[in-house]
Amino acid sequence: MIDCAEYYEFIEAHADERVEDLALRLAAFPPEARTFILRQIEGRQRLRAKVPSWCEVPRLHFPPRLSLEQCSGEVTAHYKAALVERWVENLEKPVLVDLTGGLGVDFSFMATPCAEAVYVERNPELVELAAHNFPLLGLTHVRTVHADALAYLSSLSPVDILFLDPARRDEIGRKVVRIEACEPDVCALSEALRSCCRHLLIKLSPMLDVRDALERLPGIEAVHIVAVDGECKEVLLCCRGLLHAEPDGLAPTEVPITCVDLSSTDRRPPHSFTFTLSAESIAPLRLAATPVGWLYEPNAAVLKAGAYRTLAQQFDLDALHPNTHLYIGGGEAPRWDFPGRVFRLREVVGFSKSEMRPLASLKQVNLAVRNFPATVAELRKRFKWGEGGDLYLFACTLSDGKKAILVAEKIKKVRLQIADIQRRNNFVEKKMK
Repeated sequence: MIDCAEYYEFIEAHADERVEDLALRLAAFPPEARTFILRQIEGRQRLRAKVPSWCEVPRLHFPPRLSLEQCSGEVTAHYKAALVERWVENLEKPVLVDLTGGLGVDFSFMATPCAEAVYVERNPELVELAAHNFPLLGLTHVRTVHADALAYLSSLSPVDILFLDPARRDEIGRKVVRIEACEPDVCALSEALRSCCRHLLIKLSPMLDVRDALERLPGIEAVHIVAVDGECKEVLLCCRGLLHAEPDGLAPTEVPITCVDLSSTDRRPPHSFTFTLSAESIAPLRLAATPVGWLYEPNAAVLKAGAYRTLAQQFDLDALHPNTHLYIGGGEAPRWDFPGRVFRLREVVGFSKSEMRPLASLKQVNLAVRNFPATVAELRKRFKWGEGGDLYLFACTLSDGKKAILVAEKIKKVRLQIADIQRRNNFVEKKMK
């Protein structure tokens, strides 16, 4: 591995410049050095938003572009680390093993609360990078192992936590979703994995069929569907290992499914929503006869989970339609603990030529479709709407089957809080007079 002070000085001095522009300025360097320098600059630039804390560490090494694209982000890594921390808080010397180490982002955060942690990876280049990077990240209690996950598992002594992030690409690089198509196949290895740990944490595709996974994998005690900034990123399966004090898991329909939408800029605890499939199957659903009040849009994690009826029940909301997945609620103020976005509903416009005429004159709108026969692209082309502005339009189907456009504006909590304070002050002043 290249380790030269001159190269690092060049990297630091040109960290924000375009890689394409730097290539010509590296003519004096040996070919191997040019490749290394450009890779490190590109790697830092690509990971700056994804793993910002790593990019603050000098002399950290980064792999080729594909490994950068596939690695976890810091926000979701923190979330997994919090799960690990809860599991190990009462253990004397907890041990973590990551059988699919990759670049090591998830591992580096999950290893922190453990007394010992082992990184296992079959790609020798990534193992070399990890061995170089972990000490720079302050991880002095970890070991790196170059081995295949299955081979290492066959001789693994009991550990507290076992983590797997199976590869989700086939032999020609296409993305796969089904559990059995991932490498390694955790369904086939379920018994072997659970037999050597207290807790088994499996990270899978955000496109995973959660209901299918619950039926096929034994010992699942919790599911976490994790979104970041409105985009679903991963599904986490938390399984009880056979070394757990109570190894028997819950029935698939009774497993708690937690939906979270994390922010890449706001570190405050996110609103989460937890439900079970059994509760979802029996929850009543009220339909809104006339949409009036606050408009609620569930976040991506809730939509992925399919928690449509329990969500409405818990927050006392009316659904616009069983398949539209937008909700209406009353009250002077909205429910700020709702897991999603809240809008002030201004009007409901029928989807006819005459009714749509005032909206057709708009230049910019934020547009979404829910249970509607046209796509966003088709509607924008038809009405010549640009993106942006203050108005939010939702093309959807109402409870009576009619197609409509909901015209709404996003509300800010701060603005409403100020208004509420002013109303209270006015009320007090009137009482004192």
